[in-house]
Amino acid sequence: MQYFDILIFALIAVFLGLRLRSVLGSRTGEEKPPPDPFSAPQSEPGKGKIVRFPGQSAPKEVRNAEFEEAPAKPVEVPDFSAYGAAALGLEAIHKADPGFTPKSFQEGAKAAFEMIVTAFAKGDTKSLKPLLAPHVFKDFASAIETRQQEGQVMISELVAISDAAFEAARMDGSQAFVTLRFVSEQVNAVKDKEGNVLEGDPLRVDRAVDIWTFSRDTRSRDPNWILVETLTPE
Repeated sequence: MQYFDILIFALIAVFLGLRLRSVLGSRTGEEKPPPDPFSAPQSEPGKGKIVRFPGQSAPKEVRNAEFEEAPAKPVEVPDFSAYGAAALGLEAIHKADPGFTPKSFQEGAKAAFEMIVTAFAKGDTKSLKPLLAPHVFKDFASAIETRQQEGQVMISELVAISDAAFEAARMDGSQAFVTLRFVSEQVNAVKDKEGNVLEGDPLRVDRAVDIWTFSRDTRSRDPNWILVETLTPE
């Protein structure tokens, strides 16, 4: 009975050993060490996210629409030959200031013409001052002061600007000069303090022709042009 008990225990030990091996496996000496939960994870070379410092371009193989630079827009060179006697001067201004184009200048000059005519009629010297050269502003302000002292009221309405043609253009050093001939339809009249019409007709639309010269220093950061000369042809 004693030997029988020993045999039974031996068989049980062998059975348990085989079960543990099937569950845990056997060690061969090439096993990887258990992972350390406190160590930083190691990424394989060449894999993972690509981190680029500012100013660096993306590698060719991963470059996509996000990294591609937008193609530069071609600079449009105006056709100056269409502007007659002013063509050479306009071209010279464009060379000094590549942002200058006759078309955009015309639109800006029309807006300035309307603002100046309206402000002068209202006696608004505050609006006039930044649009005029000092000597021109002095003349405009003097006329407004005289009108106010005599109690006169100017009625003026700019109905339309039918034309703003280039008369001349030139460069003088860094200073650009452009002369436009404005043809407009206006209502103009001057009344005294009793309301009597002294000049013009508040009910009539007249055709007006004004020749104005604008100037700007092309080296200045200020993009605005100012009125430097006015002329009303006879």
